[in-house]
Amino acid sequence: MLRRWELTMTLDRSSPLSVHLQITQAVIDEIQRGRLPPGTPLPGTRTLAQQLGVNRKTAVLAYDELLAQGWIDLQAKRGAFVSPQLPAARPRSDGARTAEHFPLQDGIAAATPCDGADDGDSAGIISFSDGVPDTRLIPFDVLSRAYRHALVTSARANRLAYGDPRGSAALRGEIAAMLRLERGLNTNKENVCAVRGSQMGIYLAARLLVRPGDHVVLEHLSYPPARAAFASCGATLHGVSQDACGLITDELEALCRGQRIRAVFVTPHHQFPTTVTMSAERRMRLIDLARRHDFAIVEDDYDHEFHFAHHPMLPLASMDHGGRVIHIGSLSKVLAPGLRLGYVAASADVIRRCAAEIMLIDRQGNALTELAVTELMHSGELRRHIRRALRVYQARLQDATTQVRAALHPHVAFDVPGGGLALWLRLADGLDIAALTRDALAEGVRILPGSQFSDRDTPVPAFRLGYGSLDEGELAHGVTRLKAAFSRQTGGR
Repeated sequence: MLRRWELTMTLDRSSPLSVHLQITQAVIDEIQRGRLPPGTPLPGTRTLAQQLGVNRKTAVLAYDELLAQGWIDLQAKRGAFVSPQLPAARPRSDGARTAEHFPLQDGIAAATPCDGADDGDSAGIISFSDGVPDTRLIPFDVLSRAYRHALVTSARANRLAYGDPRGSAALRGEIAAMLRLERGLNTNKENVCAVRGSQMGIYLAARLLVRPGDHVVLEHLSYPPARAAFASCGATLHGVSQDACGLITDELEALCRGQRIRAVFVTPHHQFPTTVTMSAERRMRLIDLARRHDFAIVEDDYDHEFHFAHHPMLPLASMDHGGRVIHIGSLSKVLAPGLRLGYVAASADVIRRCAAEIMLIDRQGNALTELAVTELMHSGELRRHIRRALRVYQARLQDATTQVRAALHPHVAFDVPGGGLALWLRLADGLDIAALTRDALAEGVRILPGSQFSDRDTPVPAFRLGYGSLDEGELAHGVTRLKAAFSRQTGGR
């Protein structure tokens, strides 16, 4: 049986506890805290051994122990499952706890029951985007069948009327399962709200958290629409610096001592726009600062799936046991931005309040898209597509780094990111980013200068080069044109 998502866990090689007992205890802990509900399929022993880098006999011993203690069932020809006889555990980050730790904006009623714009490229222009995927990779036949099935079944069952503003229960359940198993969040469908892309999720978080005059922190280089969302709600914005380890928490702590910070917005997985992954130490410091200074963290995990070097680091929300993190993600990124489907994961109270806001501005999402994507997730087709796309994007990253080094050295420097769909290229001293942007457009290529992501008026001598949407030939043409643009400044050197 195909498991729709991988079960992630870590082992302590220095622990005196044997490895098979560590695996046993880790699975028990995840069952008890609700991450693995009754009936959840578990990976086979061979798969688990490969994921953890252990001998298969070790995985077999762990499952034998779990079976003997009654935590799992083994079903012939189907595999291992969390025992359906166990009671369902209640997630620890419940709504009451979250509301206690960071009170939401007053005056928002309870819910009634129930990426960049089109740039209008002219012919012949090659655009290095901010890191959008290649929609040509979508499994159109599979997606079209899912849409047709969703339309037929929903119409026959009279299910195309207004529904839950949080999104369909089936979709929220699939997203919750993905977040539990792939990303370590302790969540269920009551902790998930479907939205029309991650930007809508960011705006909802801003609406819930911010009153006019509240202080919100972002990095100096950050996602401009997020900055605009918080500003539109009346926030006073502050910037902090970042380095190779992500947001500099010492700067944030100094800011917290002088201001009552309401929220911090971060993209810790692949920082936008610099592609840096926030270190584990910085993540722990950030969570601790949120606890000590009583602010919320809005985490935009916009491209978690696209990680190549190793298993991606788990989100901040997986470390959060006090309900301080509002986790935002997107399914549009792995399929196509035009499908407009994202999610917010938070406490049940936050999700109810998201639903109240949605009732005011959108009523609900696209029911057909939700049903079709639910089918793709449930059948495992979405996971298959991610695996296929990941191989393509990894090859494109290698191609992009090779071509940029060959054609643009010594004009730019960059660090190869562990994932994502873009490079952050830093200009050599003496080069003018504004002139390069103009020269590049004159050569038929569009780039995104660093100033577009900055909260300061000074030029940023860097640009973001999104390679994911370009095939090998398109990328080669774009880099060749960039080389010509650099030659205008350097005289062909």
